[in-house]
Amino acid sequence: MAIFRILRNLFLYALLFLVLIQSSVHGKIYQVGDLDAWGIPTESNPNVYSKWSKNHEFKIGDSLFFLYPPSQDSVIQVTEESYNSCNLKDPILYMDNGNSLFNITAPGEFYLTSGVDGHCQKSQKLHISVSGNGSYAAVSPAPSAPSPSYPTVFGSIPVQASAAALLKIPVLMSVLIGFFASLL
Repeated sequence: MAIFRILRNLFLYALLFLVLIQSSVHGKIYQVGDLDAWGIPTESNPNVYSKWSKNHEFKIGDSLFFLYPPSQDSVIQVTEESYNSCNLKDPILYMDNGNSLFNITAPGEFYLTSGVDGHCQKSQKLHISVSGNGSYAAVSPAPSAPSPSYPTVFGSIPVQASAAALLKIPVLMSVLIGFFASLL
């Protein structure tokens, strides 16, 4: 009987551990440009994307969401040299579905621009930096090799759940597991 109780408690603690671990592993989805769709910046705000990237802190697990008409634009990931010269040939990644999601899967410098000729020269491009330890980092000028990411197509704009709502479920489950474990 004592072995059964030990095994049951071990199982409940393992389950509690898994629930708590799950609650801490999730990234944010950032819509590039916030309320504005991915497009050529206006004359009144030509640096919209460089300002936008400086106002956000990105980490591994986060994603960048690009919203644009698929028949009129695209997003490509390029090298730093191609970014600076607006060279659209040989992109690392090409996305053209209108609901493009760039997943940050590794640390490094990421350079993204429109895949339409002339748009990069009109400042429709984005540079972000992600630190190597998975923590938040600001944009820095230090170059490094870009890492690949993979697009995900959504039928509608992904919605980020609030952090408060995400924490309620694991906390509630933890309380319930602890309560039932004390009864047994």
